[in-house]
Amino acid sequence: MSYSRFLIATVLVSPALGFAQHAGRAALPDSPPPLVTARASADPGEQQQTSAPQTQSTPQTEGLKLTLAQAEHLAIEHNPRIGIAHLLQLAQVQVTREARAGELPDATANLTAVSAHDNSRITAGALNNPIVYSRAAAGLTVRQLITDFGRTSNLVRNSQSNARAQLETERATVADITLAVDQTFYRALTAQSVVSVAQQTVRTRQATGDQIGALTSQKLRSTLDLSLANVQVSQAQLLVLDAQNELQSAMSALDAILGSETNPPYELVDETPADPPAPPANTEDLVQLAYRARPDLATQNDRLTAAKQFASAEHDLIHPTISTLATAGATPIRADQIQSSWYGAAGANVSIPIFNGFEFAARAKEADLRAQAAAEQVRNLREAIARDVRITVLNAQTAFQRISVSKQLLDHANTAMELAQARYKVGLSGIVDLTQAQLAQTEAQISYANARYAFETALAEVRFQTGQ
Repeated sequence: MSYSRFLIATVLVSPALGFAQHAGRAALPDSPPPLVTARASADPGEQQQTSAPQTQSTPQTEGLKLTLAQAEHLAIEHNPRIGIAHLLQLAQVQVTREARAGELPDATANLTAVSAHDNSRITAGALNNPIVYSRAAAGLTVRQLITDFGRTSNLVRNSQSNARAQLETERATVADITLAVDQTFYRALTAQSVVSVAQQTVRTRQATGDQIGALTSQKLRSTLDLSLANVQVSQAQLLVLDAQNELQSAMSALDAILGSETNPPYELVDETPADPPAPPANTEDLVQLAYRARPDLATQNDRLTAAKQFASAEHDLIHPTISTLATAGATPIRADQIQSSWYGAAGANVSIPIFNGFEFAARAKEADLRAQAAAEQVRNLREAIARDVRITVLNAQTAFQRISVSKQLLDHANTAMELAQARYKVGLSGIVDLTQAQLAQTEAQISYANARYAFETALAEVRFQTGQ
């Protein structure tokens, strides 16, 4: 989320704040209480109206409560990417059946009726010149492969390995969608928390502005104090607009991942623990776990196996193919030259490749090179996995440390806010101290919310990188 306008305006106004020190030191009648730490589970629909003319809240209909686990379940059921991956996996299973068909008998029924010119022969188009007789016949032909010395069986194993790879691809897609849900869910929770912080900031600064306005009308404060207080209110209103925009953007992204074409009014349930456990410290154990559990690595391993099996099948092209053929049928209507009313024959055939322009050699070499490329892809992915696991674990450890630091920062900012209000109330400081304390408190609250959910996002990325 961008708060550049909020921070730039503060920087531009800060040099002018020193001139406010000459204003009167009368006490405020009722100073607003200091802001407390914003609850991360604040309802994003609780948009409060303020008395400022420029602030308008965007009410949101309260909808069904949605936890992170429910969001993951909905995404797995309805996201089209998972449906696509599942359909492709089912299609790959059929490829295995196609390859296995070469090992099974092939039976074909034929119905033939021919009216031929007497004593005619087919004399063009071939070396032989068979004679054609008028007839009507029906028959059955059966072909069976005896052996092609392993080519068909290697093709079957190749398709089975590809089917396993596609199944692992489906698992990898589920993991991708789950990570995307986690990241977007925590992004929405962060925006939800920032909306709460921004709305509370508007209320607090508006109350301060109203009090300074009352004192200004009584000539107890200068118009410069009132102008600077109004600047702070406007900046807080801009913060609210940015936070609401980020929240709606995150919710739209979450709806898309959940596979919803509409924008249902979900109410996110924050189950983030107040004191999360420390992230894992032993990185190398997680790297080994990732090698065993990552579905994308399993996919690459299966594709490497499939490439090797296909290479073996291509090398088998130079071997002979032995098959049998049997046919039988009846010819109830026939020319006089066809004396028997039925026919039948059986035989075997050996096909021996002699020369085909080096096609088989080139195909075998191509398959070998593709298998070597698949092996390099596996090695490259293993290196990338080791790198990504180490980086995500480091990020998680840093995010965990930022939680405690951000909490300390928020405690100090709350204390500074209380002191600044008390000093301004008794006239010991000017508006500059109060506005700086307000800014520091708002930034600390946003920083604490970001730190909490950034750590949960980092843990989700660790789980993804290790295949959990």
